[in-house]
Amino acid sequence: MDLIQVLKVDSEQELAKVYQIRTIVFVEEQNCPPELEWENEEVSTHFLAICNEIPAGACRWRQTEKGFKLERFAVLPEFRGKGIASKMVQFVINDLPESATYIYLHAQVSAMPLYLKANFVAEGEMFEEAGIQHYKMVLAR
Repeated sequence: MDLIQVLKVDSEQELAKVYQIRTIVFVEEQNCPPELEWENEEVSTHFLAICNEIPAGACRWRQTEKGFKLERFAVLPEFRGKGIASKMVQFVINDLPESATYIYLHAQVSAMPLYLKANFVAEGEMFEEAGIQHYKMVLAR
């Protein structure tokens, strides 16, 4: 059985691992433009998922004008299917401040089942972001 941990990033070394994972998944694998990938870094709270002591996933949350947005969920290809993303979603939701009443995200269509399991519901029409189809999803409480 895999040992999966999710950590709140608190060092430059951990943040470098987060950026490395996001570069592999979003920039290299999904061909997202790098200039779109690296925004709002300084106002975000970052997380690193570790599987069997190896950096495997990353994500973040940030406060926006609308509420609290969960973003940049990425798991390296060799670690997918182990439940890492589900653990990250729950960990991030639990990390949000009590004032977080409106929690949302922009889900890639292929990732929607992950967020549906975490009690998010799709809202509105499908839209394109960085060349990939998404739906806005909101946490139902």
